[in-house]
Amino acid sequence: MQIRFKPKQRLLTRMFLTSLSIIALVGFGLAWLVNLLYAQNSYNEETAELIAEIPKVAAELREHDLIPETSEWLEENNTPEKYIIASCDEEFKQVWTSSLAVDRGLFDTCERFNEIRFDSPPYYLNLADSKNYFVYLLSVEIAKQKYNLLVMKDAQKLEKEFDKFSRRTYWRLGMILALALVLLISAGYWGMRPLVRMRNELQQVSSGKAKALSEDYPVELEGVTQALNQLLVQSSAQQERYQNAMNDLAHSLKTRLAAVHAITDDQSLNKANASEKIMEQVSQMDQLVKYQLKRAMLGRKGLKQEQTLVAPLIDQLSQMLFKVYRDKQIQFSANIPDDQVFPGDKGDLMELCGNLMENAFKLCISKVAVTACYSDDSEFILIVEDDGPGVPEAIRQRIIERGVRADTQKAGQGIGLAVCNEIVSSYNGSLSIDTSYLEGARFTIKIPL
Repeated sequence: MQIRFKPKQRLLTRMFLTSLSIIALVGFGLAWLVNLLYAQNSYNEETAELIAEIPKVAAELREHDLIPETSEWLEENNTPEKYIIASCDEEFKQVWTSSLAVDRGLFDTCERFNEIRFDSPPYYLNLADSKNYFVYLLSVEIAKQKYNLLVMKDAQKLEKEFDKFSRRTYWRLGMILALALVLLISAGYWGMRPLVRMRNELQQVSSGKAKALSEDYPVELEGVTQALNQLLVQSSAQQERYQNAMNDLAHSLKTRLAAVHAITDDQSLNKANASEKIMEQVSQMDQLVKYQLKRAMLGRKGLKQEQTLVAPLIDQLSQMLFKVYRDKQIQFSANIPDDQVFPGDKGDLMELCGNLMENAFKLCISKVAVTACYSDDSEFILIVEDDGPGVPEAIRQRIIERGVRADTQKAGQGIGLAVCNEIVSSYNGSLSIDTSYLEGARFTIKIPL
């Protein structure tokens, strides 16, 4: 059985690529979000500072007579510091420009801001002096007149701070990705160890050094290992069935071939009779081949579907064995009612009777008897006995094992009785060996109906 197991490299590659892709996506997404939050936070801080300095802004407006003189409390906040300011009306028409903004030629600030005011802050504009500014919007009401004040700050300093913060963020992200890669490699190596171990054990099974996988695998792999072990058991059982079936077939064909040789050597038969009897043996061989192949495919449990008349099969087998053992002048008797049936497959009955009767014909002195009947306990009983040397009590249980023979002086493989025991066991029956009234061996088969 050849088992190939090579998913390790693909599984590791997919795991690494997928995990890194997810980490990178989440990482860069978080970096982008952090940068956005940083920019918004900077905008809010600047806005807060401007709100805190509104009195100073109002003082500058006071210098240009844009607020009533009654606002004397602003006088103390009047400083020489200038701001880049544009004042817009409610429709964002520029109505006033601070002196510093005038110096820079920023006369269309309100109109430009009106194009982006519905975007989310921070507001970033490239103005008439070709410089970049962050624009902060302050809505104020002065002397019952509403104004939109646009306070502009040169973006160069803020951009430098933002670039510095971005580089620091991505550098930290790179460190996290490197650490994640190390952890992924460690996790992959540690997590794949059970699969590597499974591969090694499957290689041992394939080379014949082991019969099954060990059981101490992680919970996630228990189902896989159990299924593989079941598959290995089934494969081994199937292989054993094929091996046994081929051995049994060779054992069964041997007797038929011997019968064919006996027929061809029988000078009393004319050519037509000899051909007819040879064809009978060939037909039986064909049945045996089909039976053994079916048994190899389905096992014993798949063959219990019929009822077979016993007497015709016993008569057929006895005629064949008479030809094989014609030199022994065997007296054969069969005590079988004409309507007696075997509760199972014809091939099984042929194997049972053929193996037991062949042993009896081979080992007897001159007498063989076969009996078939039903017991009072609703059991089918088949008895085959002879007047041979019998079977010593010490080995009666051992000779039903494959390869064990009671008589090692005669040719044989020790298969026949093992086959009989397997068949009987598949019917939940029993095979017993004791001494016959003929003073030889008696084999008794009991099968529940």
